[in-house]
Amino acid sequence: MAVSERRGLARRSPPEWGQLLLLLLLLGGCSGRIHRLALTGEKRADIQLNSFGFYTNGSLEVDLSLLRLGLQETEEKAPLVGFSLTRVRSGSVRSYSTRDPHDCPLWKNSSNLLVLFLINTKDLRVQVRKYGEQKKLFISPGLLPEAPSEPGPSNPVHTVTPNVDSGATTTLDKAKSKSTVSQGDQQGPSGKDKELILGLGHLNNSYNFSFHVVIGSQAEEGQYNLNFHNCYNSRPGQEQPFDITVMIREKNPEGFLSAAEIPLFKLYMVMSACFLAAGIFWVSLLCRNTYNVFKIHWLMAALAFTKSISLLFHSINYYFINSQGHPLEGLAVMHYITHLLKGALLFITIALIGSGWAFVKYVLSDKEKKIFGIVIPLQVLANVAYIVIESREEGASDYRLWKETLFLVDLICCGAILFPVVWSIRHLQDASGADGKVAVNLAKLKLFRHYYVMIICYVYFTRIIAILLRVAVPFQWQWLYQLLVEGSTLAFFVLTGYKFQPAGNNPYLQLPQEDEEDVQMEQLMTNSGFREGLSKVNKTASGRELL
Repeated sequence: MAVSERRGLARRSPPEWGQLLLLLLLLGGCSGRIHRLALTGEKRADIQLNSFGFYTNGSLEVDLSLLRLGLQETEEKAPLVGFSLTRVRSGSVRSYSTRDPHDCPLWKNSSNLLVLFLINTKDLRVQVRKYGEQKKLFISPGLLPEAPSEPGPSNPVHTVTPNVDSGATTTLDKAKSKSTVSQGDQQGPSGKDKELILGLGHLNNSYNFSFHVVIGSQAEEGQYNLNFHNCYNSRPGQEQPFDITVMIREKNPEGFLSAAEIPLFKLYMVMSACFLAAGIFWVSLLCRNTYNVFKIHWLMAALAFTKSISLLFHSINYYFINSQGHPLEGLAVMHYITHLLKGALLFITIALIGSGWAFVKYVLSDKEKKIFGIVIPLQVLANVAYIVIESREEGASDYRLWKETLFLVDLICCGAILFPVVWSIRHLQDASGADGKVAVNLAKLKLFRHYYVMIICYVYFTRIIAILLRVAVPFQWQWLYQLLVEGSTLAFFVLTGYKFQPAGNNPYLQLPQEDEEDVQMEQLMTNSGFREGLSKVNKTASGRELL
């Protein structure tokens, strides 16, 4: 069972319509970039705790306040429990995703960008082993003091060779226990790296220790993955439950945001202004063409404003996370509410436009009603999954389940909204050959095909290309993923509004032309004088009558 706590979260009565969302936040809340994860009865061999992009003078603090293992931990000679800190070169690719699940990553090392923290419960010590380029990484016991100044020294600490006796001890200031820390030289006079030893506290059958890492130079910058490994549970059928409580605090010189997240505050603010401007322009367009406006046009306006408000709250959340390490409760709830409404409105609007509702017909077919009955509940589930993912720690037991659920449901929704467009295209194809209104039907058919291509491109860019870009670019440029997603969404909104704007010359809104029989009947009635004294009544595309 996973329990995550939100630091500084005030428990107060929320509005009734936001109780469900706030309940999800309180049950699985994380505190921004100050994480506290408590796992009870855990049986996983590998726990992916967190991933963070560090700049120079960035710092990572880890406080293992409780580790309670099973009885098997005294049967092995070599340490089988510990942390690994890995620097990856591209995106969020995990370090141990391709290894044999039965191999212990604490023993077999194939990376030169790895630091291991091996917990030796017999000797009550933690061995720190650095490999390859990470040998220069500065690591020390304890936690950094709470101070408003930038974490880490102004100069690379590891470039200075300390003269510390290998027998020197340091006291870990723990409320539960006291343990000694024996630290050898980071680099001896001969140039050979010596092993760093941290003290391991032991109290009431539980262990505790802490350490902090400082990124001292530009060569050490990168995306770092922090994992916890319990190799006793890597043997099938021999898993033993264990308890762990760990606090993780990550910080860059500019704040608590990862390197790829620092530009997101400005990005979301700018995109919010763009969607707001698009919504205002769309409303002004509707007011100038009142006779060609349908209800779905106002639904499109509501979608643009909802998207703008959602991005605004998202931007403000990132601002407080960067400055305080956690978002504000009220703003986070408002962001999740607007995000849920935006997701539902987006898919409903696309499906309604694709089915031709309000433009061509006012009644949905049974097949289209079934699509709406599927898409709307799935969108609610997808948004709930998003809220849970945002509020859960990455190392929580059900984090991966919710993440996979969100990805699967989102793909199903994207596929489902294509069906109304395909059905409308087939209907227009049949109608173009069955009646005499070929020109109008072919124009509408061409417009539907363009809209179908637009939806395919939107889904392709936001779900596939954007993910590939996130993996391919360097860690500090991963914010381009959000830029591509939001830019593609804005372009999709603009093109949809342009193609289905309320204008008299829009082929999608034009009424069927009169056939030859009607023309002949009109000429006959005019020549015979039957219509003498009567005025002609014209109908607009919206069905309103003009004299």
